[in-house]
Amino acid sequence: MIKVGIDIGNSKISSIVCDIKNDGSKKILSFISKPTTNVKKSFITNLFSIKNEILSIINETAKESQTKIKSINLNIPAVDSLSIFSNTEIQVAGEMITNLHLKKAINNSDFFETLTDYEVMQKFIVNYKLDDKIYYTNPSNNFGNILSLNFYKFAVKKNYVNTLIKLFNDININIENLIPTPLSSALATLNSDDKNLGAICIDLGDSSSSIAMFENNKLIFLDAIKIGSRNITNDIARGISTNIKSAERLKNLHGSVISSPSDEHELIEVPYLSSDPSNFKQINRNDINSIIKPRVEETLEMIWQKLKQYGLNKKKIKNLILTGGGSQLEGITDYAQIIFDSNVRLGKTNSINGLNVSFLKPQFSQTIGTILYDKADYQVDFLKNSEKIKNSSFFSQFSAWLDQYI
Repeated sequence: MIKVGIDIGNSKISSIVCDIKNDGSKKILSFISKPTTNVKKSFITNLFSIKNEILSIINETAKESQTKIKSINLNIPAVDSLSIFSNTEIQVAGEMITNLHLKKAINNSDFFETLTDYEVMQKFIVNYKLDDKIYYTNPSNNFGNILSLNFYKFAVKKNYVNTLIKLFNDININIENLIPTPLSSALATLNSDDKNLGAICIDLGDSSSSIAMFENNKLIFLDAIKIGSRNITNDIARGISTNIKSAERLKNLHGSVISSPSDEHELIEVPYLSSDPSNFKQINRNDINSIIKPRVEETLEMIWQKLKQYGLNKKKIKNLILTGGGSQLEGITDYAQIIFDSNVRLGKTNSINGLNVSFLKPQFSQTIGTILYDKADYQVDFLKNSEKIKNSSFFSQFSAWLDQYI
């Protein structure tokens, strides 16, 4: 089976082609990434130009992989998204739980309801509660009196979804799956223990930073903010009056979140923001770090506040994984450890046969995740058929029967 993934990032467009065998083994046939200036804060600014860029990359990866690309998995950003936690409860009066009880509980909820102006990307059951016991898998065959189901929905702006669909329809490419970008990043960097014991994956991208949270082998939260490593670059450029290229270089070569006494004595030459390329001035490393630290603090604090907003900080998950280009900033793991009071590590993408080592860098994790996504992992098994017929008259009659007899 051939899987193709595309990531339209704020600074680059990447495409990956993977051959997945029946035994689950994978071989990368092609991976191409090229810079773009047609995306700003996770939204496309020039549809005509980016369409040509995407088509060029698809043609190039098709040629390199010797495949004909007709459908893809596409990442969709989580900025301006909507997260909804809800629950439902029914009385079961000491009966043995079956799928019929579970379907009745869902029928009494808003699980299938659509959202105005938003398209639901993910919806699933986070856990089940039978009396005072919590289950993370189907509780059928257990006996109880009160059955509760807790749900999570993740949705993005419908207009943006329609824009992407039209864009790819125009180049005759079918979007097989739309994958939230933070989920793709997590799939590429989290291991099975992370997902089971609980983990937070933060992707520090170019113009946005996103978050995915797992617990008990379940995805339980997704979100993003419109701040990324480009904000740090712009802050440096403004703060020391230099050009963007020099600011990016200063950030990557000399920047750190953690300062040391020697920083004041480490002198660096930087060009002035002027038309004369030979006009330089000297600054010390502390000048750079004093600009970087407040922006990193703001970014991590905003992500922490997202967790607090939904009460997820109370879960006390102590496993934090950083990925994305911004995660390479010196000292950021130490600083994240302080803010999140967690064990922090840099996410490492597992090597895949055929994957060039240059693409094992954290800024490509979200692209690699597109070929690791399996839609079946995020569906409710006993609802797969129900979702297809939920609008039919039979489903309505069946739901009424459930309410009457169960």
